[in-house]
Amino acid sequence: MHALTLVLTAALVLILAYRFYGAFIAAKVLAFDGERTTPAHRFNDGKDYVPTNKWVVFGHHFAAIAGAGPLVGPVLAAQFGYLPGFLWILIGAVLAGAVHDMVILFASVRHDGKSLSDIARAEVGPVTGFATGIAILLIILIAMAGLGIVVVNALFQNAWGVYTVGMTIPIAIFIGLYMHKWRPGKIGEASLIGTALIMLAVITGPYIKNSGFASWFIFSENALKILLPTYGFLAAALPVWLLLAPRDYLSSYLKIGTILALALGIIIVNPEIHMPATTKFVAGGGPIIPGKVWPFVFITIACGAISGFHALISSGTTPKMINNEKDIQLVGFGSMLVEAFVGVMALIAATVLLPGDYFAINTKPEVFAKLGMQIVNLPELSRLVGEEVAGRPGGAVSLAVGMAYIFSSIPGLKHLMAYWYQFAIMFEALFILTTIDAGTRVARYILQDFARVKNPNAPWNVIITSAIVSFAWGYLIYGGEIKTIWPIFGVSNQLLATLALAIGTTIILKKSGKISYALITFVPMVFLAITTINAGLTTMINVYLPKGMYLNTGLSILMISLAAVILLDSFRRWFQIIKTGERSSLLQ
Repeated sequence: MHALTLVLTAALVLILAYRFYGAFIAAKVLAFDGERTTPAHRFNDGKDYVPTNKWVVFGHHFAAIAGAGPLVGPVLAAQFGYLPGFLWILIGAVLAGAVHDMVILFASVRHDGKSLSDIARAEVGPVTGFATGIAILLIILIAMAGLGIVVVNALFQNAWGVYTVGMTIPIAIFIGLYMHKWRPGKIGEASLIGTALIMLAVITGPYIKNSGFASWFIFSENALKILLPTYGFLAAALPVWLLLAPRDYLSSYLKIGTILALALGIIIVNPEIHMPATTKFVAGGGPIIPGKVWPFVFITIACGAISGFHALISSGTTPKMINNEKDIQLVGFGSMLVEAFVGVMALIAATVLLPGDYFAINTKPEVFAKLGMQIVNLPELSRLVGEEVAGRPGGAVSLAVGMAYIFSSIPGLKHLMAYWYQFAIMFEALFILTTIDAGTRVARYILQDFARVKNPNAPWNVIITSAIVSFAWGYLIYGGEIKTIWPIFGVSNQLLATLALAIGTTIILKKSGKISYALITFVPMVFLAITTINAGLTTMINVYLPKGMYLNTGLSILMISLAAVILLDSFRRWFQIIKTGERSSLLQ
């Protein structure tokens, strides 16, 4: 099997899905109204509610949702072979993830940009609204910690990576001022300048690494675990146009451009997929993911197929920026499909490595020693990238090595492998940080909604709530590691997607009154509920309790209980809507 087969298959499936399935939902099921005034116009305050060009919103939304999930999840799931992850990414993204994102974005736009818990309270009932609010607060804190720990593992003691990623912050602020204050409407100019400055930061990285300034950018794991929440606080507290939106927008160019370059590299090199279609670990007992392929591939690959975290962005920052309802298909459905393609690229980058090299990177040395596998190219790869890459679990390093291997296989580029590796590290960190900044801001909105803050935009309210959420997920990341945070992140994230699909089913019933239309969210909701609850219970019984991980156990029990309450209340509401023919005036 060669990688080109997977690339072409994925591209065709995703393009056709957007053209036909996405257009059907937009035109028939949700019936977008281009003449309707959006909340961005009605409540324009220059801070959170800002009418924004659809491509800038697309860039922000894609950058915000495309965090570690589509990069790390497929890499970790490669333990099962390339086929389970590939099928779940495509099927899940088309039939579940893109639908989930677009329906929730539409619902939030119609509800004045309010959060998922507020939508649940208005459309389902107070019980579901309250339970959803608690679930969201828990999940977003776990998600931020889970995503942040991946950045820490990739950037600690890495001056080149820290410098390049850090430079994107002042560049974003400069571009934000350029687009909002100095040259309003000149998006093309700002895009060219911002992209050029980011590429300059990439090019100058090795010079910084080898200069006297290198010590300024070398941080320990604990230092990075403090700096990341600090950045999250700034992104949540500052006006959206100043840091978050321009940084996400510029990052989207780099992200999409890198993925397209990787796809082109795969087309040119057409590397062989060395990982088999399925491995012996599909039956369980794997060194990276201990469970069986079902249900664990479905919680390991979250953001690349479907992710509850996306519902927070679709009912958080993005609906407050939508200029026209007609933009929702591009932003909601389209962003998810692009993210699925990212997931496929990450899966390919991991599976072109020889199995022994892949497992040597993604497991601790003492664990790898028990697998009976042979390292083949890893010493040479470490020499070429200038870093010792063995024994660095978490997925980020193996993805960077795989990407660097593909790029350096293009004729004439092998001597640049260290550049490609550091570029890939920066590429991954940007993915994750753009989710962290948007996620922290969304958490601030949710906390303010939940606490019924009367004047949420008052400076002290913004500062205090931003500080609370940043400290909370920072506390989790400071005492955690990838093997303790990622499993509970996967379960809680997919449970939130289940709840969002349940709320989406209510939205469609109250919008259209057609049970057949409601099946587009109901069917994936049922599958995801069964799968995720099974994974959560299995992990508690086989991992958390035997290891005395009582906090993880308690959080898992609480999340499953909240999901049960919301699903039961939603079923009750659906029968009521079907029986009475109730409609929502906001949705019509």
